[in-house]
Amino acid sequence: MKPVLVYSSRICPYCMLAKRLLANKGVPYEEVLIDADAARRAEMLARSGGRRTVPQIFVGEHHVGGYEDLAALERQGLLDPLLRGP
Repeated sequence: MKPVLVYSSRICPYCMLAKRLLANKGVPYEEVLIDADAARRAEMLARSGGRRTVPQIFVGEHHVGGYEDLAALERQGLLDPLLRGP
């Protein structure tokens, strides 16, 4: 399984939804709280093409986007293949 990275903040309801979706699927993920680390916030901005909202979710090097993007992949049956990779 590819590694999953979730940039989030402590009070973001969409972050909570994204983490719940991943947890319900049994997908381990690394969480980076950008409200606690300015350097990691800058990293998120660079990796996401300047997107400032959280969550910003990455599967391996693939930028999924936010919670709505993650949920759409799940509804379309595309999240599991992305997680498995080639």
